[in-house]
Amino acid sequence: MSGIGRVGVLGFGQMGSGIAQACATAGHAVVARETNEAALEHGMSVVGRSLGKLVEKGTLAAGERDAALGRLAVTTDIAGLAGCDLVIEAVTEDLEIKNRLWQALDGICPDATIFASNTSSLTIAAMASVTTRADRFVGLHFFNPVPLMPLVEVVRTITTSQATLDRAFGFVRGLGKEAVAAKDSSGFIVNLLLVPYMLDAVRALERGVASTADIDTAMRLGCGHPMGPLTLLDFVGNDTALRIAEIMFDEYRETRYAPPPLLRRMVLAGLHGRKAGRGFYDYAATPPVPLELGL
Repeated sequence: MSGIGRVGVLGFGQMGSGIAQACATAGHAVVARETNEAALEHGMSVVGRSLGKLVEKGTLAAGERDAALGRLAVTTDIAGLAGCDLVIEAVTEDLEIKNRLWQALDGICPDATIFASNTSSLTIAAMASVTTRADRFVGLHFFNPVPLMPLVEVVRTITTSQATLDRAFGFVRGLGKEAVAAKDSSGFIVNLLLVPYMLDAVRALERGVASTADIDTAMRLGCGHPMGPLTLLDFVGNDTALRIAEIMFDEYRETRYAPPPLLRRMVLAGLHGRKAGRGFYDYAATPPVPLELGL
C-alpha cells in the first residue's frame, strides 16, 4: 500500500484533468489547481465528458461517476494543495515555471508530502534540486489519454529514497495502472525511443520518401501501430513535440533528437495539430485529410 490519501494535481489541462480523473476514480480525494476559473471550468467539463463516455460504454457505473466527481475539488490558490500526501505537477514543459511552483509548494506542504512531476522530457533532478525534499521527489509520467492508457513511468533520481519509490509504485498500481521503473534521463523510456521515430517520419516527408497518408498507412499496417507517426504528432501537438525535441537535443546533443525544419515551420504557422484544427491533417474534414504543406 502507498499510504497516499489526498492527491494534489498542479495544472488542470489535458494531462492534469486526466490524472485528476484517474485518481478520483480510484478513490482518492483530489484537489486540482489552475491559475484561473475559466481553466478550472474547462478542466471539469473535460472530466465530466470523459466519465460520461465511460458510463455510456458500460465500463463505469453512474454511481461511481458521481462518487468520483464528488471526490474532486478545484482551486486557483496554490495553498489549496498544502494538505496533500502527494502533489503531481502537470504544467507546461518549462523548467523555470515548474521550479517556481515547486519552490512555492516546498514552503507550504508538510515534510511528508511527496512531489512528483509528469514531465515527459525534463530531468526530475532539475526540479528536485530547488526543493528541500530531493529524497521525496519522483517522476510519474502518465500517458495521454490518462484514463485509458495503462502505463506510468516511475522515475527515480539519484537522490530519491527507496521508501518514496516504493510508495510511488504502490500509488500507481492502486490506480489500476502498470508501473515501469526508469532512470532520470531526459525522455525516460518511451520518449527516448518514440521521439526519434516521430521526427524521422517528418524527415521522410521532407525528403519526399512518401506522402503523409502513405507514411501513416505504412506504419499502421506494416508495424501494427494504432496510428501513424504523423497522426500521432498531430495528436500530441506539434508545438509540444517540438519543445520536447528541443529539450532532449539540448540534453543529449544527438542529431536524432534535433527538430526537423518542417516541424519548426509548421509550429510557426500555427499548425499545432488536432487541438488547432490543422497540422499534418486538416481536421475540419471527416475523415481528416492530409494538408498540402508545399513540399
